[in-house]
Amino acid sequence: MACEKCGGTGWIIVERDGISGAERCACALEAQQPDLEANANIPPLYRNASFDNFVLPSDNPIAYDHLSRILVRVKAYIREFPFGPKPGLLLMGPTGTGKTHLAVAVLRALIAKGFEGLFFDYSNLLERIRAGWNAEAGAGDRSAYECCLQAPVLLLDDIGSQRATEWVQDIMTSIVTQRCNERKPLLATTNLPDPDAGDAIVQRTAGVAQVEYRATLADKIGERARSRLFEMCELVRLPAMRDYRITKMR
Repeated sequence: MACEKCGGTGWIIVERDGISGAERCACALEAQQPDLEANANIPPLYRNASFDNFVLPSDNPIAYDHLSRILVRVKAYIREFPFGPKPGLLLMGPTGTGKTHLAVAVLRALIAKGFEGLFFDYSNLLERIRAGWNAEAGAGDRSAYECCLQAPVLLLDDIGSQRATEWVQDIMTSIVTQRCNERKPLLATTNLPDPDAGDAIVQRTAGVAQVEYRATLADKIGERARSRLFEMCELVRLPAMRDYRITKMR
């Protein structure tokens, strides 16, 4: 049956401040959502990630309260999208805190609003881009870099996980800079520390005189990319807690 609101056209006429215009009907967005998700390259492990199945740690009241407030913040980002003060989100925190689940939940929520999105694992992306420089590389590999530049919404998972080289830093700087300049949304996750985010860079072990310096986000992706990332993204810090994957299984 044809939609009662749009008569099956997929468009409805709206009037704001005395000006008439057309906008997509909700039925059209619902119809295209499965295709948008199928094309978003979301890994099977996270294909059903949502806020509803994001597990809050019941055994850690402090982390529970912190994560509850984080959920409120990211839901506000989605509600205001794409008119929020910053076009992106940067989720930072130790390994196993649920960053990827939460980032994919945000991506899927934006897709549900009708926005096209694309998921890339940082290491896999760099491998595909590197392979794309080979003349014999497939078209999919050659287009990976362009996809990152052009995707309406891009999710880069676990940025900085590759060994830092000048080539890696140049690629990351190029992607982040262009998306920042064009205000194209970027969702990113990382477990790397950053002093401006309140992280300690120096680690001291009891009984050991020598100190250990942790590799920072800037060390891995370059200072220019890191600066642009902070410029375009709202920072969301996840608290240290029991490994999220183990908590979810329980």
